[in-house]
Amino acid sequence: MLEESMLHTEVVPLSRHDRDAMPGLHDMFSRFWSSPSAKASPRVAYDAFLAMTPLAQDVALHPSSDPLVPGWICAPENLVGDQVLLYLHGGAYVLGTAPAYRGFVSQIASRARRTTFILEYPLAPETALPAALELAAAALDHLAYRFGKVGVVGDSAGGGLTLATLARTRKATAAVVFSPWTDLTFSGASMRARAARERLLDEAMLRSAARGYVGSTSAHDPRASPMLGIPDHLPPLLIQVGSEEIVYDDAVGYAQRARAAGHDVTLQEWTDMHHVFQLNVEQLEGARHALDTAAAFLDEHMER
Repeated sequence: MLEESMLHTEVVPLSRHDRDAMPGLHDMFSRFWSSPSAKASPRVAYDAFLAMTPLAQDVALHPSSDPLVPGWICAPENLVGDQVLLYLHGGAYVLGTAPAYRGFVSQIASRARRTTFILEYPLAPETALPAALELAAAALDHLAYRFGKVGVVGDSAGGGLTLATLARTRKATAAVVFSPWTDLTFSGASMRARAARERLLDEAMLRSAARGYVGSTSAHDPRASPMLGIPDHLPPLLIQVGSEEIVYDDAVGYAQRARAAGHDVTLQEWTDMHHVFQLNVEQLEGARHALDTAAAFLDEHMER
């Protein structure tokens, strides 16, 4: 086991403002996901939940016309023209669409000052591995050919897909992942140890989603569980995770193994934060600070 300092770990404390905001936010989570409509139509509900993140005012949105990068584009006014970001969304590989993520990704694009492509990849169980991974890797290669420098950002399952994509191609200049799901074998102790503290995820739901995504592939295949196959090459990588998540060990475990392999990895643990807390930019100072930090990380490494 690596010493924490070797991982460049930063522990970010909970602010007084966010401590006071948390009860109301957690109550909203509970009411939203326990509603009959959410239970009846999980995909519709997930998109509605994601769409609560407001649009950044200085970002224009339009569908992608590039057939190799289907989805949506977030283009900030004050942008770095020769660099772009590729965003791979979460949703346990079975939920989520590019349009639903426009608000959240616009917040990233605005801060990073880079046009950001939200990839519309095929969902499970209708489409299993390796379709989403192959599309993401091809999209990254294509964007690198068009623009030169490409950063990759992903959340949750999209964070796992980001890390699996980085193992397939060396074209990324930098990467940021929020609460990445990296181990579909469910070996992490946090899956059980933090279950009572988790506000958004459920192990049974994740196991069902994993079966659909993996299909005929083994969950031990690094394409499904990138923590089990750290590549020889990685770009500078920032991992942000909340302390209360059941996928906490997915983030920390990947960081430990990648750092042991000699890669440049920064791990940030955000105290008392839930899964992909960065979505809550309206309610939480920590969410805004985390996105500012992620943008600064991308800017630093993409400008080199």
